[in-house]
Amino acid sequence: MTKVVLRPGESQQSLLRRFGKKVARSRILSTVKKKRYYIPDSEKKRIARRKAIRRERERREQENQNYGY
Repeated sequence: MTKVVLRPGESQQSLLRRFGKKVARSRILSTVKKKRYYIPDSEKKRIARRKAIRRERERREQENQNYGY
């Protein structure tokens, strides 16, 4: 569980901002969003394959850009 303690002289706005950053860094919301609905294993594999293809394509583009092709 993410906790944030109010520091002396800290405003409620900055406390809320710090809390939001901590939640984002701990990836709580993204995990909740992913587990919100059931995704079949076949769909998970398809998504993973598409991500891998995209990663590889971006890596190759970056590599080509570095070498000036």
